[in-house]
Amino acid sequence: MNDLLEHCTFPTSGTAVDLAVSGGSDSVGLLFLARMANLAITVHHVNHHLRDEANDDAQFVVDLATRLGVPVVVHDVEVDASHNLEAHARDARYRALPPHCLTGHTMDDVAETVMMRLMRGTGIDGVGPLLSRSDRPLVHLRRDDIRGFLIFLGETWREDASNDNRDFTRNAVRHDLLPLMNEIARRDVTPLLARFAHTAAEERLWMNQAARADHHYRLEGISCHTLQRWAGPRLQRWLRRELARDGYPPSRAEVERAMSVIRGEVTACELSGGRRLSRRKQHLALTTPNSTTLLP
Repeated sequence: MNDLLEHCTFPTSGTAVDLAVSGGSDSVGLLFLARMANLAITVHHVNHHLRDEANDDAQFVVDLATRLGVPVVVHDVEVDASHNLEAHARDARYRALPPHCLTGHTMDDVAETVMMRLMRGTGIDGVGPLLSRSDRPLVHLRRDDIRGFLIFLGETWREDASNDNRDFTRNAVRHDLLPLMNEIARRDVTPLLARFAHTAAEERLWMNQAARADHHYRLEGISCHTLQRWAGPRLQRWLRRELARDGYPPSRAEVERAMSVIRGEVTACELSGGRRLSRRKQHLALTTPNSTTLLP
C-alpha cells in the first residue's frame, strides 16, 4: 500500500500534525496513512450532536485512537439546524478544529465541490484552491482506494446514513449528478474535474502574481478613463480586491455592476453591505451606511 502513500502530500516524517477524524472511511484512512508517514499525530473529532449515532461515532474514534496510542480530543459543538444545515455544521466544525488541521478530502470530494461551485456560478477563484490547500493531503487519492486500503488492513469505519440524503446538495451531486455525467461521457469524469481544478489553481496563481502590479492603484485614486483601457479579466480581479477591502467580497454580479459604472453605462450601483458606488466625471466614489464621506 506504499503506492497510496506516494500520492499523499503529507509533511516530512516526524512533523506534529492535527487530524480531523469523523470516523468515516476517508478520515480513518487519513489516520492510518499519516501513521505510515511517521507523523506525530493528535486526533480531533467534532461531535455535532445532530444524529442519534453521534455519540457512538465519537466513541469509535476515541477507541481507535486509544488502540493506536494516539492522543485524541473530542470537540462538542452546537449547530443551528433551522436552515442551511450543511453550511452551519461545516462552519461549526472548522471553528472547533485547530488551525491547519489535516482533513480526509479525496479526489472524489474535489470533483463534487467543483460541480457544486460551478452550479453556483463560480470562477477560477472558487475552484482553484481545492487542490492547492496544504491541509488536504489525500486529494490525489480516490475514495474507493482508501476503503480498499482499510479493508486490506482489516480495519472498519463508521457509515453516516445522512450521506444518502439527497436533500443535501453534495449527496445529490455524489449519487445522481456524477454517475449521470459518467454515463453520458462514457468514462469516469472525476479525474477530469480534478484536473480542471488543478489547471484553475495554476492559472489563479499566475493571475494573482500578474495582478500584484496593480496593488498600488486604489479605487479613490485611479481614473475611469485609465480603467477602461484595461483588459476585462484584469479589471475584474482588481475590482474584486478593491471592493472587498471593507469586508464584503463582491459577487460576480456586483463586479459587473461596478464595471458598468466605470464604463459610464450607469452613474451608480448598489453593493453588498449597503454600499453605493458612483461615478463623478472620471472618478469613482464609494459611500457606506456608516459614513457619508465620498471617496475621493
